[in-house]
Amino acid sequence: MARRALPLVAALALAGCANQPPEMPASWPARLQQVLPADVLLLGEQHDAAEHQRLQREAVQWLAARGTLAAVVMEMAEQGGSTAGLPRGATEAQAQAALNWQDKAWPWAKYGPVVMAAVEAGVPVLGGNLPRSQMRATMGQAQWDAHLPAPALQRQYTEIRDGHCGLLPEAQIAPMARIQIARDASMAQTATAALQPGKTVLLIAGAGHVWRSLGVPTHLGGGVKAQVVVARAGGAPATTHADADLLAPTPALPPRDACAELREQWKAAPRQP
Repeated sequence: MARRALPLVAALALAGCANQPPEMPASWPARLQQVLPADVLLLGEQHDAAEHQRLQREAVQWLAARGTLAAVVMEMAEQGGSTAGLPRGATEAQAQAALNWQDKAWPWAKYGPVVMAAVEAGVPVLGGNLPRSQMRATMGQAQWDAHLPAPALQRQYTEIRDGHCGLLPEAQIAPMARIQIARDASMAQTATAALQPGKTVLLIAGAGHVWRSLGVPTHLGGGVKAQVVVARAGGAPATTHADADLLAPTPALPPRDACAELREQWKAAPRQP
C-alpha cells in the first residue's frame, strides 16, 4: 500500500516537535523497559523497513528471556492460526502451516525470524488479522461506523483516501474503513484472549493499526494496560504524542514513488468480471 506503514491506512501528518514523544535511545530492546509493565505491548512497523522486523525479533527474544512474554499476536496471520501446539524444535514449515501463512502477502523471509524466535522460546504466536474470507461482508457492515468518535472516523477516512493516493472512488472510502476497524477489533480480541497475569502480550502490526486514537487500543477494555511503540524509518512522518508512548527511529529508506508504483499495479491488475 502506497505511502503507508500498513496496507489500508496512510501515515499521520508530521506533528510539531513539541508534541512528539521522546525518541528511542540507542539501546534496543532494553529501552522497552520505559513502557513496561504492560498487559499488551503494541509494536508498530513500516512493512517495507527490514530494520523493523529485526526490532520485533529482538523484542520477542528479550521479553521471552525475562519470562514475561505471554504470546505474540501478528497482523501478518489470520485469526485462528496458532503455533501453540508446536514444540520448541518445530520447523519453519510446521510454523507456517500452523499459522496458515500467506507468503505472497507477507514474505516469510521477513517475518519468519520473528515467528521462530517465539516458537523456539516456547511462546505461542497467534494470528490476529480478520480472515480474508470475512472482508467482503465486513465492507457492508455499517455498525463499524459507530466505533470511533466522528472526528476520528473522518480522520480514518482521510488516512485511507491519502494512503491510496486519491485513487479510490469516494464510495469505497467508508467500506474500506470498516475493514480497517474490524481488523483492529480482531487483533484486539486475539490479544485480550491471550492475556496472562504478570506477563505481556506483544502485538505486531503496521503502525496505523497500533495508533492509540484509531487502532487496536480503541478496542481494548479499560482494564487492559496497553503501551504503544512505533518504529519509524528516518524519513517517515512521526506519530503524535497521543498515538505512541515511544518512538523507535531507524535509518531512512531509499526514496521511492509509492503512488506511481500503486498506479502501475492497479493498471496491470485484471479487471473484475
